[in-house]
Amino acid sequence: MGISLTPEERFEVFGDWLPEEYAAEAEERWGDTEAWTQSQRRTAAMSKEDWLRVKAESDDVERRFATAMAAGVAPDSAHAMDVAEEHRQHITRWSYDCPPAMHAGLGQLYVDDPRFTAYYERIAPGLAQYLSTAVQANAARQG
Repeated sequence: MGISLTPEERFEVFGDWLPEEYAAEAEERWGDTEAWTQSQRRTAAMSKEDWLRVKAESDDVERRFATAMAAGVAPDSAHAMDVAEEHRQHITRWSYDCPPAMHAGLGQLYVDDPRFTAYYERIAPGLAQYLSTAVQANAARQG
């Protein structure tokens, strides 16, 4: 996946998760897209510190989604959509340009692909659907 880290740095950033295990599938699905090209270029240039920032930002957005869901905030509320917009901007900043329609597709993937669903469900039961709904609502809000 174009990640230039030592094995020790990879473990520090990703823990037991190995991004290269998904690289072939991702390239097969999206390898002919501009988003894939951008992502490969950007991630290849990232330092360990960059990856740690990405992880911290991602963890923060996920925590904020989980907190909102636990507090009973509707996923199509302005607050949840604002967090969804931050999620979209995070992807755009670190990986690839992610317009609202593309983000909506990604949100759908979170509930359609059991691996994504399991990831979010480990954070909080129901979070995959909550995040997906918030992302869809944010995309609709932006037209």
